Amino acid sequence: MTHTPAPVPPVPPVPSVTEDGPEQGSGAAGAPAAAAPALAAVPARERRPLVERLGMGGIAVVLALLFAAMAVASWANGEGFLAVMAGIGALMTAWAGANTLFRG
Repeated sequence: MTHTPAPVPPVPPVPSVTEDGPEQGSGAAGAPAAAAPALAAVPARERRPLVERLGMGGIAVVLALLFAAMAVASWANGEGFLAVMAGIGALMTAWAGANTLFRG
């Protein structure tokens, strides 16, 4: 008794948009691809409230300090790789916290 998988239905073509405009005939039944959603329809991103940005920035500072402490402790005990990785984690966390605080 063998199991035969069911056939997979074909995937419809996706309309493509080039610099010259939508590609003609790429939609269903030769319809133009102009029905594809425009990039201008994406709403503008609004900033978070200041208290929320300060809170997340504070959390990022605490985590960056913990990563930095781990880097120093690892370096002091001869674990160079762990120290470098923890230092990178501290820098990345500080970067993300600064972006959250200043960009919103």
